[in-house]
Amino acid sequence: MSERPSHTQIAVALRWDGQGAPKVTAKGRGDTAEKILQLASEHGITLQHEKELVELLVLVELNHEIPQSLYVAIAEIIAFAYSLSGKSPVV
Repeated sequence: MSERPSHTQIAVALRWDGQGAPKVTAKGRGDTAEKILQLASEHGITLQHEKELVELLVLVELNHEIPQSLYVAIAEIIAFAYSLSGKSPVV
């Protein structure tokens, strides 16, 4: 009998178009999470590994904006991703 891993992979994808707050565009656990991470990697999308943040984001409905309580955390991640790519966000 094989044992299951003690944790299940969780992934959440966000999209921000410079208007309003970022929206949750994909989310899932297990195989779905792995597919989200694989697609992100294939497309050069910056990944952030913050377990506590992902656990909060997975509660947001698909195509809904993130809650105001997460604005600062997500803004810091977006700014970091932009700096890695040599871009700057439109303000």
